[in-house]
Amino acid sequence: MSRGAPVLPVTMWAALHLMICRKGMNPMSVEQNKATLRALLDAINTGHLDAFDDLVAGDFQEHLNAVGAAQGREGYKQMMNAVRAAFPDLNLAHHTIVAEGDFLAYRVLGTGTHEGEFAGIPPTGKQVNFQLMEIMRFENGKAVERWGELDQLGLLQQLGAIPVPD
Repeated sequence: MSRGAPVLPVTMWAALHLMICRKGMNPMSVEQNKATLRALLDAINTGHLDAFDDLVAGDFQEHLNAVGAAQGREGYKQMMNAVRAAFPDLNLAHHTIVAEGDFLAYRVLGTGTHEGEFAGIPPTGKQVNFQLMEIMRFENGKAVERWGELDQLGLLQQLGAIPVPD
């Protein structure tokens, strides 16, 4: 492996394999799927989570390894409401979108200030930066499934919940 090459957890490789194997199922416009992703991130950033009703399927399936991951559109809304309560100035910016069939793979850079309880950690007032690697599947213009890996260790270290090694 070359220096700087991304190392993906097994779940991400499995999701990528699924993405390639299911190519061509329910073909929607790649641009439409990207627009849905952008609208979804905008809804999260602005706190207008009612937009999920138009962007996320009711039976949405979550495979994110994050604290508080829940199933269904309402579970996704609840999780995002909890994250926004902990980080009211949350900003998620997508980068490096790769499309294949009904799937988008993308990198999200997040920032926020820890002003509410998060994963049992009382507010610290600390500004955090974190990264997610995600794959989302779409059907009929709505998000139906998501896989992801959050840098939980880095986030918890920034909050002071886990010491940073010397």
